[in-house]
Amino acid sequence: MSAGRASEGAGCITWWGFSPARDLLKTGPVKRGGDVNVLLLGSGDPRHILKTISGMQEEERLHVWVIESSMEVVARQLLLLYLALMPKESVGNNEKTEVFLEVFGNGEIRSQTEETLRHAASQLSLSVTETLETAAHPCLNTTLLKFKERDELARIFKLWIQPKSSSSSSQSAAPILMSKAWDYRVRQHLGTRYDSKKGCFDWDLKMKLHERGCGVINKQQYARWRERGLAFEIREGVYQITNPSLLSSRVFSQKGNKVAVRGYWGDIVSSPYLSFGIETDDKSMLKTQNGQHIKTAQDISFANVQELFHSLSSRRGCPPTSSQSDADQPPPESERKSVTINDLMPLSGISVTFLPLDSLDKLPEKQKFSHFFDSVYFSFSCVHKLGPTVRQIAAPDAVLVVELAKYILDVNKEQEAGFAEKVVSMALDAEFEPWREGKSDDVHAVFIPL
Repeated sequence: MSAGRASEGAGCITWWGFSPARDLLKTGPVKRGGDVNVLLLGSGDPRHILKTISGMQEEERLHVWVIESSMEVVARQLLLLYLALMPKESVGNNEKTEVFLEVFGNGEIRSQTEETLRHAASQLSLSVTETLETAAHPCLNTTLLKFKERDELARIFKLWIQPKSSSSSSQSAAPILMSKAWDYRVRQHLGTRYDSKKGCFDWDLKMKLHERGCGVINKQQYARWRERGLAFEIREGVYQITNPSLLSSRVFSQKGNKVAVRGYWGDIVSSPYLSFGIETDDKSMLKTQNGQHIKTAQDISFANVQELFHSLSSRRGCPPTSSQSDADQPPPESERKSVTINDLMPLSGISVTFLPLDSLDKLPEKQKFSHFFDSVYFSFSCVHKLGPTVRQIAAPDAVLVVELAKYILDVNKEQEAGFAEKVVSMALDAEFEPWREGKSDDVHAVFIPL
């Protein structure tokens, strides 16, 4: 066994972001009023969408355009948006938050969560295959995807919907056990250090995440996630059903042939806590006692996501419930399962449209997108796509936001600094300059047109 492959830690598919949620209308020079168009490249999850909506004023209109690197990530983005848009008449806010975080950050989920996921997948499959011209919901718009991409989405949703294979069925492939897929990645990553993995997990937490300002990530919770892929155990229950939304195919070369292997190929070191769990406006949640944080990244994730869902409800035109007990009252099981895409919350003035995977270089060819986007966001995994075409589709006063390598744990300080310099160089080549009026941020780099 080798000493392991350090670069494998972040994985080859982005299931969650490597930075906290940002309100993109308040990142860089603040824009207010009218229609705003935001382009997200490789964001991996809907954190920026939800955070940006939460900061909007009533008269503002937001159009988000999403380009991802794989259809598996598009499928998961659609699923997470579907869960976020479930109306309070069908699921209480507390339970919705629990289910969202469970699907978001757990390799294994509870049986009732799996039922919700499968029902959502069946509804999304219908919307993808049956609504070709007009979106079934403005925030789940797949009408601009290519036919083959929609077929791929339908295939992915079908994989999620399929019930667990019975042992008597020799025809169907054996279901993938997340516990085995996860352990394979941990062994591959740690190599000869696998037998002392708890010490490796502790080192990564204390010497890397805590040193980078993530002190709220709790030792026990982080170790549990590193070992089993369980980030959020908010409610007592049995977490043992594979979360199909975290499975994907990866192509390997075997004896000259290319073989697609289905398994877990995402992040196994940085954690899903980064998206919603390391920053909060409620400073009481960051208090420490005897040098230890009282609240954990799980607590902060729950509070932040719950608050974001309250904001969605107010955008719907119905104010959030003032009584906490009302939000906790679970609706009848039958009512929850009967939720269709038409029942999802309509958000006033908000739309989310998914674009084809290869569309970035083709957008300048379309008149509609000429100097169109007010904000353009590049994730760490998509920075290589930042080039001169971006200036052609960015509005004259646009803001360019680039996710840096701060929370990529396999990157050392020198590499992190080198990456930040490379981003500045690429942005200048694309005719953007660093925005110097705001306070510097080592998580995202912000640029404005030259």
